[in-house]
Amino acid sequence: MPATDLGRMLLLGVLGVAASNYFYYLAIQRTNMATAIILQYTAPVWVLLYTVARGLQKATLQRVLAVGLALAGIALVIGIFGGGGFRLDPIGVTAALLAAFSFAFYNLGGHHILARYDRWTVLLYVIFSASLFWIVVNPPWKIAAAHYSAGQWLFMLFFSLISVLGPFSFYFAGLQHLEPTRAIVVSCLEPVFSIVIAAIALGEAVRLLQSVGIVLVLVAIVVVQVPDRKWREQITLVEPIE
Repeated sequence: MPATDLGRMLLLGVLGVAASNYFYYLAIQRTNMATAIILQYTAPVWVLLYTVARGLQKATLQRVLAVGLALAGIALVIGIFGGGGFRLDPIGVTAALLAAFSFAFYNLGGHHILARYDRWTVLLYVIFSASLFWIVVNPPWKIAAAHYSAGQWLFMLFFSLISVLGPFSFYFAGLQHLEPTRAIVVSCLEPVFSIVIAAIALGEAVRLLQSVGIVLVLVAIVVVQVPDRKWREQITLVEPIE
């Protein structure tokens, strides 16, 4: 593998996978599941703004409408309108947005890498680099000092397999059988499932205006990914992975 591609994969692992997961978990801790995941899933919108700024795509009415819907939905979700002002934790909201930016960076940077290398190769290097990063930031002796119980270690093992390795592997496999546009539209169901499960299992309450905001953001994500005639034969840039 050329050193340039190797460096890109290592960078994707740190600024993409490691950063997006860390900020997403921080957002959940400081706010709630609904706010964290809906803000993270604005990544396609940020990718659109980037590609328009770089001249890679045109700011069509469809795309501008999608951005407007997403921003309106975010405002409702985080309580700027109709909820007595901005009441959510600023750190949590900022973390969720940083997770979205990291997510967008991963997809933009990984788009061409996946076209040239097998998904297992990409998965190996990306997760390996993310692991090396956390070993430096949070070294093993610091983890050992926490004195986790056997049950906690078992939970983290299954969590890493079910929440990280499994979804990444399945999504890469799905991209081999589905067009990228279809894959991203299907993956947009994840916020819906997450919010519903959080409401049922964790008892998180979702206000009416928040529900409207969630719907607006989901509609924006779908609209921004529907290719127009000119771009119908081109590959979509964003394929969310969670």
